[in-house]
Amino acid sequence: MTETTIGPAARGADTVGGVDIRIEDDASPIVRLIGRTIADSVRANGADFVSGAREGTVAVRSHDTPQAATITISDGAVAVSSGVFVEPDLTMTVDLNARFALAGEPVGAEDLAAVALALLSPPLPEWRVAAERFWAAARSVPGIPDVLVVIAAGPDGLAEHVVGDGETHYVIAGPSELLAGIFAGADDLIAAMSSGRIGVRGTLSQLSVLVAASWKVRYDV
Repeated sequence: MTETTIGPAARGADTVGGVDIRIEDDASPIVRLIGRTIADSVRANGADFVSGAREGTVAVRSHDTPQAATITISDGAVAVSSGVFVEPDLTMTVDLNARFALAGEPVGAEDLAAVALALLSPPLPEWRVAAERFWAAARSVPGIPDVLVVIAAGPDGLAEHVVGDGETHYVIAGPSELLAGIFAGADDLIAAMSSGRIGVRGTLSQLSVLVAASWKVRYDV
């Protein structure tokens, strides 16, 4: 198996906050999703979050698809690989479209479960900050509109935030916490739209490009 180390902006020899987070070359979507999520957790919590963690292997299985991956924590590094080909210390069945929410109780080492759940639960940035970061990452996607208009519903009512500058624009509206999740990659845009909680305004081609941008952020591609 060939592994790649992912860092804050690029892959290669970089690390995240001093921690090696390794995924396979040509990694599957679940591996990329887990790797990006763990990287966000390390950025938020620091290197000690992993270096002092209990070592072991964690099997992560999707509750409604055949997707599965293995997380290995060892020597202060984290590796994520496709499938489950070893006897894990812990098995977790999760909802991949609900921020790794557990679908049943973890089976195995309880102390490792606490570490794994923390690694898969990074804090979300504030929705405006998330929108700025999302649009910066999305600029490389061909056909992306010039401007993203975000309308967020929060405790204080509606708020608008405009990112970018130019003639073409796209509007996305919904709960501020869910928007932050989409922009940070924690939530899937298509699933959020299918639930009726997110509304968009723009052309179909723009929607296609926006979905591509959301996958770029979600899967760190």
